[in-house]
This record gives sequence, structure tokens and C-alpha cells, in this order.
Amino acid sequence: MNLKATLEQWRMFKAVVEAGGFNQAAEQVHKSQSSIHHAVQKLESALGLTLFFNEGRRVTLTEAGELMYRRACYLLDEAHKVESVANSLKSGVETYLRIAVDIIFPPEMLYKALNKVSQDYPLLRIELMETVLNGANTLLKEGEVDLGISPFPLNSGFSEDLCEIDFIAVAHPSHPLHALNRVLTLEDLKGHRQIVVRDSSTERKAESGWLGADQRWTVSHVRTSIDIIRQGLGFAWLPLAIIRNELESGVLKPLPLEQGGLRKALLFLCFADGDRLGPAARAFLGELRYQTMSLPSVESIAE
Repeated sequence: MNLKATLEQWRMFKAVVEAGGFNQAAEQVHKSQSSIHHAVQKLESALGLTLFFNEGRRVTLTEAGELMYRRACYLLDEAHKVESVANSLKSGVETYLRIAVDIIFPPEMLYKALNKVSQDYPLLRIELMETVLNGANTLLKEGEVDLGISPFPLNSGFSEDLCEIDFIAVAHPSHPLHALNRVLTLEDLKGHRQIVVRDSSTERKAESGWLGADQRWTVSHVRTSIDIIRQGLGFAWLPLAIIRNELESGVLKPLPLEQGGLRKALLFLCFADGDRLGPAARAFLGELRYQTMSLPSVESIAE
């Protein structure tokens, strides 16, 4: 089956839509206004559709044009992906790896995985972005990163269960909740300050964990939360693997909750297109899986 339109015609059509007119599009794509106008006319003729109507100096999409624009964006995006896969195959080894990691993932394990990959691929440049909740998946959808470690599966792409993170409710040993010297209920927590971490996503905001406290401080990083709680200024559910040293030294102490003191969150390994991952990215994935096999448990902390 012969295609009626070329990718270049679709690209010119998309440029006109996003620039708001033929002259504006010509400046952005560095082509003459007449060549862009000719490409769009040929596209309309081939499709038998009117894609634009004029409003003064600007052009506006027809109803058919709106539908074609959405399809054209998808088509051009897929074409870029095909070329990206080809470039990856041609070059053999990628030189750049961008990773979004949710801040609840144990940093020591992450650093070990990164170090191993850097040793095996010394020319690899790594960009690490720390995210919260929906942040990693938003960066993946926007094409800002190649891989993501996220508390949520990716809607369009690949998601693999990576590991389960234990969260434990803690406060400083001198916090008033510990002074009650009894088993606590969630009702006991309501009158005290809870520390929570802000979603880093620009798409939609979410909050995780029990949020019933009358007073709440919201911070941007789990380390900030730990620092606040070390000062006796609140309580929080924190990742066990990250506060292991504080628990063992007695700087933080688990709250004796009747129920809900220990919570679990599943982390997913996400990427948009496996065919686009080079050998360094695949090596990182394998090392990451290996590192998560030794995640600490509540039992190991208690021992």
C-alpha cells in the first residue's frame, strides 16, 4: 500500500499548527513560507481534506485538522523513536544515560549499581534525577529520562516489579508520643505534627500514607523529613532502608502503633521502549535487580 503523504508534509503541517501560521512556522523550521504552504496544500490534496481555515494572519484547525494533528504528533513521535533505535544499533554503546529515581529507593544500592555500570562503561555520562511519587513517570512520558524507578506503573510503556520498600512510623525518642508509654492508635497521632514529602510531578499531585494529623509539614525530600524528626518536631512513616543507621543508634524510635506502624510500597522499574535501551542501560537494570535482593527487613533491624 502506497502512502499518500510523506513524513515531511506531516512535519510541516505540525509546525504550522504549533507556530500559529505559515510565516511563524517558516521562522521556526528555517524554510520558506512558500515551501511550507506548498507541503500543506499537497497534504490536503492527497487526503481530500481541508485542514485549516484562515482567521486574519493566523490559521485555525478545522475539525478534521484537529483529528489529523493528534495523529500526526503520534506518527512523528514514532518516527523519531525508530531513528533513535537505529542510532543506538549503529553506535553500539550509548554515551549518555538519564535516570529518574524515587527518593524512597535505598541510595546505597543505587550508588553501587551506578558505580558498577560506570566501571564497565567508563565513557558513559549519567544524569540522575531524584523524584517523588508521580515525578519519575512524568519525566519518562516527557522523554526527559530513559529509565525510571517509580511507586506507580507506567501507563504506556514497560513496568516491572523491582522491590518492596518497608515504611515504619517513627519519632525522636523524646517525642511526646513516646512519653505516653503505651500502644498507640491512629487517633493518638491526630494531635501531633506529621511530616510528608511533596510530589515532584508537574502533571498531578499526590500524597502517600496516612494524612489524618491536624498539623502537617510538607517537604521536598525524605532527608529533610528525617532531619525534622531527629529534632523532635514531628513523626512520619519513613523508608526502613534509609533510616537504618538512625534506628540502630537510637536517634529515631519506632512508634508502638496498634496497627499500621509498618507499611509497604512497591517500586516499579519503568521505561518507555525497551528497544531503545543500549547495553549500558541494560547492564544498569541487571545490577539494580541484583542490589535489591539484599534489602533490609524489619526483622534484620530488630536483631
